[in-house]
Amino acid sequence: MPSESSGSYSFNILLVEDNPGDARLAREALNENNINHFFFHVEDGLQALDFLHNKGMYQSSPRPDLILLDLNLPKINGHQVLSEIKSDESLRKIPVVILSISQSEKDIERSYELNANCYVTKPLDINEFIEVFGRIQNFWLKTVKLPV
Repeated sequence: MPSESSGSYSFNILLVEDNPGDARLAREALNENNINHFFFHVEDGLQALDFLHNKGMYQSSPRPDLILLDLNLPKINGHQVLSEIKSDESLRKIPVVILSISQSEKDIERSYELNANCYVTKPLDINEFIEVFGRIQNFWLKTVKLPV
């Protein structure tokens, strides 16, 4: 649920990404838009599940309003994380955007079978990468009405 602060809303965005460069670019791209948000980053699927279930070092983590999920993750892959999110009644309403370098039809089809909200192929060009993140943020945090 968006957090109210100073009369405006702040969205909690969880990025699950093992590539430090992509995570840095994502943070920069999200900061370029004029949307109040809190950015959280975890580096693997196990950390993502701990964050979502408030386990270990993530005991006080907030519920994300939007999850940006890479597929190729260490420990637990993105499809497994997505499956867990969408099978958990307390998490399934959170929009999950798959962000992957993969253009494989198999990966795309599997993501939608597991109820991903959308699948976005990460651009290799830095400017395109920032533009795509801006579009994702604008759509999911400005355009659509998210469940509470």
